Amino acid sequence: MTRSILGIALCALTIPALAAPALALEPINTEKHINETLLQGFIADSIDDNCDSISARKLRALSELNSLRNYALEKGYSSQEVKAFVTSKTEKARARALASDWLRGRGAVVGAQAGYCKIGQEEIAKDSLIGQLLRFDG
Repeated sequence: MTRSILGIALCALTIPALAAPALALEPINTEKHINETLLQGFIADSIDDNCDSISARKLRALSELNSLRNYALEKGYSSQEVKAFVTSKTEKARARALASDWLRGRGAVVGAQAGYCKIGQEEIAKDSLIGQLLRFDG
């Protein structure tokens, strides 16, 4: 009897479809890690757009996006789901609005560089993901 159970268990481990039933994934636009990471990217992008003394580290951002894509695929999201999510105009607008709210809550004012630059400097000093996506110019 023990041998049969062990045999079934080993067989299940080698056949992905039998290893575990496909668990329903939460919608990708509600997955916490993915959304928090993307939000930080949108925040950094907004700082880059609104502060002349700080710019985006584009290669670092690309590396982070690749890591995030791999994370999503490992979680079980399909390539099509990931692509649809990151290219969705609705999701981009939602993320930009969240980034804008976050920045406004930290003192940024549209049209005034000082607030964006201050936040960028603070995030760079903290070495947060936002700060890692930014660099001081000149």
